[in-house]
Amino acid sequence: QVQLVESGGGLVQAGGSLRLSCAASGLTFSTYAMGWFRQAPGKEREFVAVVSFSGGRTYYQDSVKGRFTVSRDNAKNTVYLQMNSLKPEDTAVYYCAARRGALPPLQAVGLRIKYDYWGQGTQVTVSS
Repeated sequence: QVQLVESGGGLVQAGGSLRLSCAASGLTFSTYAMGWFRQAPGKEREFVAVVSFSGGRTYYQDSVKGRFTVSRDNAKNTVYLQMNSLKPEDTAVYYCAARRGALPPLQAVGLRIKYDYWGQGTQVTVSS
């Protein structure tokens, strides 16, 4: 049974930082690309970042480039999202997702259908 468990969310002031973690179990972690998505109230779930199964390639949504960093530790079956210079518009529930095998084409990395498993999410609230 595959489980993805996010942690590290919370309340932070604008300009602050948080590091999210997603611990995976029940799968061969090193063979899965791992993505982060977020969903703000009343909005669609949107792509944030993704890292390839080796950690060698990463892609980001334009609005988080230069502020967020996705990384992974295959020995710990964990993927991270370091979020710096947080803005109120970053407020959302953040979800990690796992995709078996290689990254999809760049134009498809943000499609939810390309991911096989999802976590339950962790709330991030950024106050102004």
